[in-house]
Amino acid sequence: MKITVIGSHLCPDTLAALNKLSAVGADIDFKDILSCHADLKEYLKLRDTNALYEEIRGTESLGIPCFVLENNEITMDIKKALEG
Repeated sequence: MKITVIGSHLCPDTLAALNKLSAVGADIDFKDILSCHADLKEYLKLRDTNALYEEIRGTESLGIPCFVLENNEITMDIKKALEG
């Protein structure tokens, strides 16, 4: 399973998700929004335009980790990401 994880190396939820995905042998492309300006810009565009983030916009929540599945489905649900 190939999956893109958008998150931060400083976020405990992101680190836990990366560990769970690694444990099942997922092929992970990690986009670290706090260490890469291009990844942050890509994430902000996603957050500002995707319906998944409607409830998060305007709050103090970042909405990470976020998972982009092989079929390009976007989710914040680790269980769905693990189903792949």
